[in-house]
Amino acid sequence: MPIADIAIPQLPSRSMVRTIRFYTALGFDVEVVSPHQDYAIGRRGSLEVHFFLHPGLLPRESSFGCYFRVGDVDALYAQFSTVNLPNAGIPRITTLENKPWGLREFAIVDEDGSLIRIGQVI
Repeated sequence: MPIADIAIPQLPSRSMVRTIRFYTALGFDVEVVSPHQDYAIGRRGSLEVHFFLHPGLLPRESSFGCYFRVGDVDALYAQFSTVNLPNAGIPRITTLENKPWGLREFAIVDEDGSLIRIGQVI
């Protein structure tokens, strides 16, 4: 069976322990896969994200991010909202809304300042 093309985001982690805790709360299965404890892979259904150790990162200065296009953004928003992230600061979750560019989306900023936009075509 042929392998489909896929892009997998790589995001920084100041602490693998904290990153694993944060993304596990969002429903990801995260596992450190390197012998030096400096690389991890998180999976949640068909979503996959990789994390690399970056201990000197300043979250407020981070320009890392990615976009997940999903089939049911409302359900994912409801699930992620149970983590009770604030709506300002780092980390945070934004409001789910229809955007003028034809997507229904929200965003999460993780503890390391990475911006993860999550959306569905309207």
